[in-house]
Amino acid sequence: MIDLGIFYSNLATISLIILLGFLLGRVKFITAETNRHLINLLLTVAWPCAIFAAFPQEFDHARLGEFLLGLGGGVVVLAAMLVLSRIIFNKKIFKRGMSYEGQFAFIFNNASFLGYPLVMAAFGQSALLTYCGFILIFNLVLFSYGVYLFERKITKQLIKDVALNPCIIAVLLGTVFFVFSLKLPDFVNTSISYLGALMTPLSLVCIGYMLSRAQFKKLFRRWKLFIVAALQLLLGPTITYFVLLVLGVPAEVRAVLVLLQALPTATSLGLFAEKYGGDAVESSELVAISTVMSVITLPIMITLLIT
Repeated sequence: MIDLGIFYSNLATISLIILLGFLLGRVKFITAETNRHLINLLLTVAWPCAIFAAFPQEFDHARLGEFLLGLGGGVVVLAAMLVLSRIIFNKKIFKRGMSYEGQFAFIFNNASFLGYPLVMAAFGQSALLTYCGFILIFNLVLFSYGVYLFERKITKQLIKDVALNPCIIAVLLGTVFFVFSLKLPDFVNTSISYLGALMTPLSLVCIGYMLSRAQFKKLFRRWKLFIVAALQLLLGPTITYFVLLVLGVPAEVRAVLVLLQALPTATSLGLFAEKYGGDAVESSELVAISTVMSVITLPIMITLLIT
């Protein structure tokens, strides 16, 4: 279980780095082009390295169980979120574009940029195998169904993007090295660890920059976006908790997955909308609203569902 004192102390540290990114964005020290390059660095190098480094080098049945529980929990949780999103964000209530954006926001949280540092802060290195199991399923669904929500069709490029996703490759390689107790030379492992260590600070700076671009005065008039964000931040972790509780998932694994589902909407929503023809402005506003609201909802969900 989470020690609230340590958790809030680590959360304050994370918030300070996000604030730094926000200020650097406001003074234009970080530009949109710089942020785009940082995100590419994170997604193709730092995050895969951090995931690979999370796997122990010696095989252990108990640790393998943690990975498999994270993987199985990810399947159950994301399936539940997918079904619920189609029921809640139907076209009779939400316009066509908002229906798809709402579904994306409800299913996919910020398990990448914000999830990794928060899991580390809350549970330490021991919880990262559970995180790796979850993130394998998360990325498979994100880069398949997440893209499908915008394109509304399955393409060869979509299948190729899933197969060649660096994070998925990192999880698969990490699993193989872990199961067969394979070892890389020490200097290679050290290099991977150093690169993986970039994940936490850079991802938080990028989140801060994205928030710095939001026009908060206008956001308060977008009441539907607040409803979408509230459903994602409150209903998502609550459903996750009770589904995993009914299935008898161990408390430690359940805590990690509930924490991940309590995170704000994935920053990739805005990127996907821009790339695949959605409403990039509205999607980015939804990400900003969800991120700001999570400052209030995340501690509440942690207190009610995990401690």
